[in-house]
Amino acid sequence: MSDTVAIAYCGPAAIPSDLLARWNFDPLLLTAIAALAIVIAAGRTANAPAGYAAAVLIIVIFVSPLCALSSALFSARVLHHVLLISAVAPLLAVSLPLRKLSVPPLALLVGLHAIVLWVWHMPAPYEWGLASVPRYWLMQATLLGSAWLLWRTILSPTTQPGSALLALVATVAQMGLLAALIVFAQHPLYAVHFASTQAWGMSPLTDQQLAGLLMWVPASLSYLGVGLWLAWSNLRPVAPSI
Repeated sequence: MSDTVAIAYCGPAAIPSDLLARWNFDPLLLTAIAALAIVIAAGRTANAPAGYAAAVLIIVIFVSPLCALSSALFSARVLHHVLLISAVAPLLAVSLPLRKLSVPPLALLVGLHAIVLWVWHMPAPYEWGLASVPRYWLMQATLLGSAWLLWRTILSPTTQPGSALLALVATVAQMGLLAALIVFAQHPLYAVHFASTQAWGMSPLTDQQLAGLLMWVPASLSYLGVGLWLAWSNLRPVAPSI
């Protein structure tokens, strides 16, 4: 079963000797990235540099050998997810805010994103999501979509800074709790990677612990950075008008 799961989209688990050759040239994926680039180039985004940065990161996540590496290592898969929700999502929220859409309550979005993140990192749903291409893209779409909705609302000029800061703190806290559970688990949990970590000089448990650390520290940096920016922007004294 594990081999079947591992090759659902990104192909068989990469090994060191073939990693650099493992690029993913899925025509549908490349068409979607090209369409995004055309929209940005046509000036139909709120922030073109952010849009281009998001497109580059999408290439890193889904086209580069990171895709094949994520079939081998849970830590690479978590890095993939971290980049998706804490880098691509805020960049797309800046570039494609789509402000004409209604804004759901921020607390609801925080909870929705937390549920999506936790469900997809439970062992059974995780393996289920890798078992076929439609399930794989369901995983990616819900992770990115829930994160984009959250970031879009946090960064909206209509959102109160206090509410945005609370949302950022709550998101970092729930991600940290999930990461801690992964790091301090006594046994490896993700069977799909049991047979593929040895080639990379790691046991499944070490790979899992590294994944938890990636979710714990690097994943929180963008949330903390935006939180500090919001706090600084709202604490600076306003220059008196002349």
